[in-house]
Amino acid sequence: MTAQDTQQAYLAGLMEFIKASPTPFHAVSSMVDALTAAGYCRLTVADTWALEAGGRYFISRNDSTIIAVVLPKKQGLQRLHMVGAHTDSPCLKVKPNPEVKRKGYQQLGVEVYGGALLHPWFDRDLSLAGRVVCRNSDGVLESHLVDFKRPVACIPSLAIHLDREANKGHSVNAQTDLPVLLGQALGDDFDLRQLLLKQLLTDGHSVAQVVDYELSLYDVQAPALVGIKEEFLAAARLDNLFSCYMGLSAMLAADTTQGMLLVCNDHEEVGSQSAEGAQGSFLMSVLQRIYPSAEQLHQVLDASTFISADNAHGVHPNFANKHDEQHGPKLNAGPVIKVNANQRYATNAVTSAMIKELAAQANLPIQTFVVRSDMGCGSTIGPITAAQLGVRTLDLGAPTFAMHSIRELAGSADALITHQLLQAFFETQMVV
Repeated sequence: MTAQDTQQAYLAGLMEFIKASPTPFHAVSSMVDALTAAGYCRLTVADTWALEAGGRYFISRNDSTIIAVVLPKKQGLQRLHMVGAHTDSPCLKVKPNPEVKRKGYQQLGVEVYGGALLHPWFDRDLSLAGRVVCRNSDGVLESHLVDFKRPVACIPSLAIHLDREANKGHSVNAQTDLPVLLGQALGDDFDLRQLLLKQLLTDGHSVAQVVDYELSLYDVQAPALVGIKEEFLAAARLDNLFSCYMGLSAMLAADTTQGMLLVCNDHEEVGSQSAEGAQGSFLMSVLQRIYPSAEQLHQVLDASTFISADNAHGVHPNFANKHDEQHGPKLNAGPVIKVNANQRYATNAVTSAMIKELAAQANLPIQTFVVRSDMGCGSTIGPITAAQLGVRTLDLGAPTFAMHSIRELAGSADALITHQLLQAFFETQMVV
């Protein structure tokens, strides 16, 4: 297989993963399937854990956050090479009582989740997906994933004739401008729960009543390779399913005797403060179960390294002045080390040097990003995890355009390069 064939095959797998993962629940389900197929054993909190050296395990929380771990095969000093990403993306979520009827049209009320770019959500073919809690025929509550997969909604723009100033700047009111159009003449008694029940029955689930749900809208347009030479990957939720897939595929491909861990958290886009977010107890509680001795756990963390994998801002050719002149990452020029003096990123000189050495050894390109000094800087799970665990941490990500839009753009070559760098990280002993 040629290098081009390898890249195309890798991109095909990535695009299929994104397509199958319209919500964090679906992303974790996709990852569970991949880990199970690779021989990883599922753990639950209620079980007594009988872990073995070299064992491969995974555990999830809330079905939206997942941790996979491969234990070291050798005795002696233990270390874990850890990669973290997040399963959530900015989107529109359906409200608990969403049914709105105006002028004969059926609409659904929505909330904005995370820092979404709102204008791109207009005039898109939207579908619904998420988790539904149902009562079965025995009266027992159970959860199911639902995905309509086809376009069932849209948010039409107001015609330019009715808003002549639209192209001169137009703000979006999340309460009044974003209720989605679901249909027409659906009846005065339309109930979204009945629509969900019908879809679940169509999907083969034996359920009697929909009790509650967590639903998101998403664009049904499939991921695609874009550009004269297909230089770019266009897709929804690249931030941060891109990194989830890189971390997962790198772990599954790695050939090593040392320990590896992958954590993909939910709720990064809204601050990570939840039971399944990076500010929650999940990762530390799993590590404490693996290493019940406090002394050994602290020794492991002291010897370990964590990479927070989250997309970086590529320098946009139309808005180059939004970047520091010395730090404008380019698409298809490799992943980006993210640095911030105010600790919005967790990279320091030691972790930066480590990854630069690793990239050089693997003959892989790497870049550096620092935000303009007169602009605010976003953050990641990196500083949160570093503070929680006290572990050496690096923030790293592939450069991207249109971050937090309904459809983002990354470099086609950067996907495989990032995978190769993370695989090398999992396989290489790095001691400082």
